[in-house]
Amino acid sequence: MSGERLWLYDTTLRDGAQTQGVDFSVADKAKIARLLDELGIDYVEGGWPGANPTDDQFFAKPPQLARATFTAFGMTRRAGRSADNDPVLAPLLRGQAKAVTLVGKSSREQVEQALGVESDENLRMIADSVAALVARGKEALFDAEHFFDGWKKDAGYARAALQAALDAGARWVVLCDTNGGTLPHEVARITGEVAAFVPSDKLGIHTHDDTGNAVANAIAAVMEGARQVQGTLNGLGERCGNANLVSLVPTLVLKLGFQTGVSPAGLKRLTQISRTFDERLNRTPNRHAPYVGASAFAHKAGLHASAVAKSPHFYEHLDPAVVGNSREVLVSDQAGRSNLLSRFAEMGLAVSPSDEQVQDLLQTIKAREAEGWAYDGAAASFEVLVRRSLGILPSYFELLRYRVINERRFDARSHVADLSEASIKVAAEGHVFHTVAEGNGPVNALDQALRQALSHIYPSLRDMQLVDYKVRILTPSAGTAAVTRVIIESADEDGRVWQTVGVSGNIIDASYAALCDAIIWKLVTEQRASAAEAA
Repeated sequence: MSGERLWLYDTTLRDGAQTQGVDFSVADKAKIARLLDELGIDYVEGGWPGANPTDDQFFAKPPQLARATFTAFGMTRRAGRSADNDPVLAPLLRGQAKAVTLVGKSSREQVEQALGVESDENLRMIADSVAALVARGKEALFDAEHFFDGWKKDAGYARAALQAALDAGARWVVLCDTNGGTLPHEVARITGEVAAFVPSDKLGIHTHDDTGNAVANAIAAVMEGARQVQGTLNGLGERCGNANLVSLVPTLVLKLGFQTGVSPAGLKRLTQISRTFDERLNRTPNRHAPYVGASAFAHKAGLHASAVAKSPHFYEHLDPAVVGNSREVLVSDQAGRSNLLSRFAEMGLAVSPSDEQVQDLLQTIKAREAEGWAYDGAAASFEVLVRRSLGILPSYFELLRYRVINERRFDARSHVADLSEASIKVAAEGHVFHTVAEGNGPVNALDQALRQALSHIYPSLRDMQLVDYKVRILTPSAGTAAVTRVIIESADEDGRVWQTVGVSGNIIDASYAALCDAIIWKLVTEQRASAAEAA
């Protein structure tokens, strides 16, 4: 197995969207797709064209991916229709996605009882749909729904479903544990039997976590010959979730010796990507998540901490830096320093901070994160913090004061009219600017007022806009006096998109902190770009 290639297929943007409480916007989908591409995932499934307005917008203008194959999802043609005249299949046939995954039933019981279709017609539905995709130059994948349950009851029919897809030109056939009820020893046995007639380089596995075995089941299938592995970021998915790629990838690469599209540099970004993903969804990262959790390499004082200081491998199964994590009790050790210096390089910081500066910065970050600041999902605020701590952040402006007013009034027809107005006074380049602006809510008004004031000195701020705004309550027991965290996403006409964070018991103050960082980051970035051009 050592050195064999595995292909990674991510279904976060479809399966993950079925998670209770998760609702992806078009911007979310584009950002996550690019994260997956940067990580080294081979296939990024964007969703189901035609299923909902969000997916329609997303597929109308798909993200530009550097290496991953952008993939669409759908189902085989319906009974009684040709592939060319099926309205559900049509968006897949004419769409821009280079690869298409079709779900079809591989269980005779499901076909006859759930679909109400003759078993032979279902096989034709599979073959016709796959052939139609191949004829249009698409890479076709077949997801064999309810495969393991179907195999147990009628292995011959389940095999026929796979064979129909393969004969029609499917690049991959994927064994799906649709209800998540199959156990690892069953997955291993059945996958081994399938691998006797399906080549490994055409065989995939898709598992759900209803028994807590999704990762184990995926590994069992790989050990028996499957060479495509499907899953989601942080295990998101309907019911109990899907196989967690964040756990699977390092296990497959570091423990079992397989090759994937994820490079060693990509593995070092795994912790950051996992936490950035959670922050984008406004979810609290799982501290106890394998490999990437904040507690994954944490050791309380005492025997363990003492032993780890001398021989880390006694209580750690790998060096946490390999997956971008760090050892909790040794926060100022070399691993913490190397992680921080790596982040400096990503930001383009050509500095060599002293050991004392690094230690002070690490302590500052830990203290602020304990207060609720989350920098994994707000890289721009992290850069501003680093530059300020190292004394290399220019003083672009100084806030003198601001005020925000919300007013609700009724017109002559008793219609409600809400008005938000912000006034702000700032000093910049020896001048004082006092601006008043109205907005769609207090944060928008404050954003408008701040940028209007500063645009006299920094005109490029006029093309900047707030594109996303998320709030999380950090201390719900405090009720309306709770501490809140605000994450703001900004964009400009140059195509830059960046995230900043603010934390306060006052939501307007938290919002101002995030807005302020957003403006500072843009100015720093433009100044750095100008300096590079001049050089």
